[in-house]
Amino acid sequence: MILAVGEALMEFRRETPDGRLAAPGSWAGPFPSGAPAIFASVAARLGAPIALAACVGADAFGLALIERLRHDGVDVGAVRIDPRRATATAFVAYDQAGDRSFWFSVHDSAAMELEVAAVERLAERADWLHVSGSTLGFGGPPARAVEAAAARVIERGGRLSLDPNVRSDADPELRERTARLARAAHVLFPSEGELAAVGLTPDELAARGAIVCETRGRHGALLLSAGGDPVPVPVAEAVEVDPTGAGDTFAAAFVTALIDGADARSAATFACETAAGSVGVTGAMEAPITAHAQAQRPRPRRPSPGHR
Repeated sequence: MILAVGEALMEFRRETPDGRLAAPGSWAGPFPSGAPAIFASVAARLGAPIALAACVGADAFGLALIERLRHDGVDVGAVRIDPRRATATAFVAYDQAGDRSFWFSVHDSAAMELEVAAVERLAERADWLHVSGSTLGFGGPPARAVEAAAARVIERGGRLSLDPNVRSDADPELRERTARLARAAHVLFPSEGELAAVGLTPDELAARGAIVCETRGRHGALLLSAGGDPVPVPVAEAVEVDPTGAGDTFAAAFVTALIDGADARSAATFACETAAGSVGVTGAMEAPITAHAQAQRPRPRRPSPGHR
């Protein structure tokens, strides 16, 4: 079983490309979102057994999130409902250049009420943990739950994938937390510059046996593994409507393909195709993940011998 831990939230998208978060205007949504929730939804729709550990409020948003994730095939048994706090929300506004501004209501929400001990128990059943850097960035119980789950999954011989999502000006504690998990990860999905932000390089992580797949948006990905040269993985052109969640979709497609026995290059190709399809619709989890996409998931003639 794959385990994802962290925030599930409702997201609103400003319809006019003016980049303004705090001005009157038209908004689309609410859309189910949150990096770990997006990852879980996509992985489940691709046929992977996956559970999400999260916490939502006892409100319309929280119940809608649970229902959507359950419909997608995610095990929501570890999604807590906290009657004392509201479900987390996020607002995103794009400008003409395609740059985004975010506003999150997470720190005062139910998302921060994850129970570390409960997540650690759930990790006993997981053989793969996916970590979203956004969860580490929110800190508090969610970040501690991620670290506890990572320690337990790795101790039991499972694997860890990490999307760092960290900037060079981030809090030093966050950068150190991210670096520790990066050194332990079997698969990493950094954007350009994210590993440098925590004092690491793709080469040193690959030398330890990790697969490093640097995501480059419309330019595809760059794949690096031990003993090989970097391999560029192209992506087909796509009409970009809303790239929010594309990285989480990429990670979910890559991990599910790898677990199915694909080699890293085939997994990256499949991930690029799946992520490209996700940017053409508004809403991070709204792209269809169809049976045809599942049928096209790469399967080698023989299982790969492992990646770590």
